[in-house]
Amino acid sequence: MAAVAPPRLRRGTIRRDRLVRLLIQSGHVPLVLVRAPAGYGKTTLLCQWSQRDGRRFVWAGPEIASADSALEAATRAFDASQGPSVLVLDGFEVGGGLDAVRALIRAVPAGSQVALAARSEPAMPLGSLRAQGHVIEVGPADLAMTRAEAGAMLSMAGVDLAPPDLATLLRRTEGWPAALYLAALSLRGSEDPHRAVAGFAGDDRLVADYLRDEVLTPLPDSTASFLLRTSVLERLSGPICDAILDSAGSGALLRDLERAGIPLVPLDPVDSEYRHHALLGEMLRAELRRHEPARSAELHRRAGAWHEHEGDVVPALEHAIEAGDVRGAGRCLWAIAGARVANGHVGEVSAWLDRFREEELASEATLALTAATVHLADGDRDHAEHWGRTAEGLLAGEAEPEPSAQAAVIAIRALVARDGLTAMTQDAARAYELAPENSAWRPLCLLLRGVGLHLLGDRDAARPSLEEGARRGGILAPIAQVLCLAQLALVAIDEDDWQQAALLSSRARSRVEGSALAAYPMSALVYAVSALVRAHRERVDVAQMDRRRAETLLAGVVDGPPWYELESRAALARASLRLGDVTGTRTLLAQTARLLPTVADAAPAAAWIDDCRADASAFAAASLVGPSALTTAEMRVLHMLPTHLSFREIGARLQVSSNTIKTHAHAIYRKLDVRTRSEAVVRAGRIGLVDA
Repeated sequence: MAAVAPPRLRRGTIRRDRLVRLLIQSGHVPLVLVRAPAGYGKTTLLCQWSQRDGRRFVWAGPEIASADSALEAATRAFDASQGPSVLVLDGFEVGGGLDAVRALIRAVPAGSQVALAARSEPAMPLGSLRAQGHVIEVGPADLAMTRAEAGAMLSMAGVDLAPPDLATLLRRTEGWPAALYLAALSLRGSEDPHRAVAGFAGDDRLVADYLRDEVLTPLPDSTASFLLRTSVLERLSGPICDAILDSAGSGALLRDLERAGIPLVPLDPVDSEYRHHALLGEMLRAELRRHEPARSAELHRRAGAWHEHEGDVVPALEHAIEAGDVRGAGRCLWAIAGARVANGHVGEVSAWLDRFREEELASEATLALTAATVHLADGDRDHAEHWGRTAEGLLAGEAEPEPSAQAAVIAIRALVARDGLTAMTQDAARAYELAPENSAWRPLCLLLRGVGLHLLGDRDAARPSLEEGARRGGILAPIAQVLCLAQLALVAIDEDDWQQAALLSSRARSRVEGSALAAYPMSALVYAVSALVRAHRERVDVAQMDRRRAETLLAGVVDGPPWYELESRAALARASLRLGDVTGTRTLLAQTARLLPTVADAAPAAAWIDDCRADASAFAAASLVGPSALTTAEMRVLHMLPTHLSFREIGARLQVSSNTIKTHAHAIYRKLDVRTRSEAVVRAGRIGLVDA
C-alpha cells in the first residue's frame, strides 16, 4: 500500500466540531462510512477529525478498490508498534462480499478504525454491519450545515445576512455546503442582499454550472434524461415516473441513483418515494424549459392525469396549471374549492385563482364558479353574482353540464336573493336536490332555505332545514354549520327561549373561534347573535367584545346579500340597545331600515326593527341625562340591581369595593333620573335594559 499525504484544508474552512466529536466518541466502532453527494465536505470532515484525534491516520492510495485490497492495506496500516490507527479510504467505492468485509473488520485492532468516504453506497453488506454495530454512518443530513455554520461560512466569504435571510438561504440550499459557498459567491457585492436571497435558486448560473459538472455530466445520457424529465414532479415514485415517461423500471432506477450519490432525498423508509434536492430540481426544470418547452408541458399534463386518476387533486391541479391546461385545472380546482372555502381556507383558493388570467376564468364554468364561491365568502355579492351568471352562460352551452356546477349556480342565485325570499327558498331547495350527497353545497342550500322560511315568518318549517344544515355542515361545510346555528338562535329568540338561544349561539361561536372561519366577513352574524344573547344574559364585557368583532367583520362585507346584512345589523342594534348604546342602536336601525325594502317580504325582520326602534325611543324618553350612555362598568352593576345582593355582595361578585359599587349606582340613578335602587330597576326594565 502506498500511503499518501492527507489533503490540505483550505484557509478559512468552517470547523465541523459537532461531527468531529461524534467520530471521536465512536472510536470503538471498526468501520466509519461517510457517504454523501459531491460538495458535502466529506474530505474536510475527515481532515478535521485527523487533526483532533490523538491516533495515527493513514491515508491510502487509489489502488484500494475492493474489500480484499482494503484488507491488505489494513494489514499493513495497523502496526501494533505504533498504537491504534485510522485507515482513511477517501473517495473510493469499496465493495466486496460478506466474507471479505468480515475479514476486514477482524483485521482492525481494538481502538483502530477504517474510515471510508464515498459518494455512492459501497457494495458492502451494510445491513449486517448495522445489526452487529460494526459501522457508524454519516450521511447528507448529518453533513448539512447548521445555521451557525452557514452564517460563519458566509461571513468569511464577505456576506453578512440578516437572520431571516440566512434562514431563507439555508432552507433553499438545505444546508448543502458547496451550494452555500456558491451562494456566497453569487451574493457577494449585491446591492440588495434580501432581494438576492429571495431570488436565489438552482438556476443561478454558478449553482447550475456546478450541478451540471458534478451531477449530470458523469451520467449516461439516458440517466441524465431521466433526471431531467422527472424534474416536473414534486415526489418521485416508480409508478408516476413510469407513467409520464411511458417506461418501466423507474422505481429500481430511483433507488440506484440515490445510492450512487445523486442528490435525491428519500421520503419514506422503504425507498418507494424520493424528491430531487431543491436546487437540483430547480436547475433541471430550468434546463427542461430551456431545451424542451413542449415536452415540459406534456410531462406536466401526463403527471396531472396520473394524479387525478389516483385521486390526488391538489398535485393534479398544480400540474394542470403548469401544463397550461385551463380546462383540467378548472375541473381540479372546482373539485376542492367548495370544501376549502367552507372550511375557512378561502385564501388558498384565491391564491390558485390568481394564477389565471381573467379571460381564462371567463372561459371555463368551473373557474367562474370558483371565483363566485370566493366572493361569496368575502361577502361581495355583486362579483359573486357576476361570476355565477358567467358560469350559468357557459353551462348552458355544454351538452351534459356537471350536476354540482348546476347546483352551485342555483345556490348562488338563492344566496343573492334578487327575486325575493320565496324565490330564494325555492332555488335553495332545487339546488339541494341537484347537489351530490357529500357536496359542501348541500348544507349551504339548507341554510338558505331555512333563512328564507324564517324571514317569511314560517319558523316551524325553517327549523328542520336549519337543523339538518347544522348536522351536515359539521363535516362538509363548517361555515354553513355556524350560520345555521346562529339562525336557529334567532328562531329561539323570536320564541323567547333565551336559554336555547344561548346554547346554539355558544356552539356557533366556539366553532368559529380558533379556526380560519374567524376571519370570514360572513361570520359577522355569529358574533352579532352572540352579542345579543350575552347582553340579554347580562354578560356585558363579553357581549361588548362580540359586538366589536361583529362590527369589524361586517365592515369587510363589500356588498353582502341584503338578508344577511339585515339580520346582522338588526341583531347588533338589539344588542347595542341592551348594552345602553342608544346612538349606536339608532345608527344600526337606520342602516337596517334602508335594507328592509330589498327584503320586502321579511315580516319578522320588520318586527325586529319596529320593536327595537320603540325600545330605543322609550330609552331616550326615559330622561337619560346628557348625551352619553351608561358605561360598561355601570351596565354590569345595573344588571345586578334586580337581585337581592347588597352593594358589598355585588362588589365581591365583580371584584371591586362596595364604595365603587355605590359610585356606579349613583351614576345610574342620575342617568335614569331616579332616586332609589327599586326605581332604577323599574325604569331600566321599561326601556329594555334589564328584564322587567
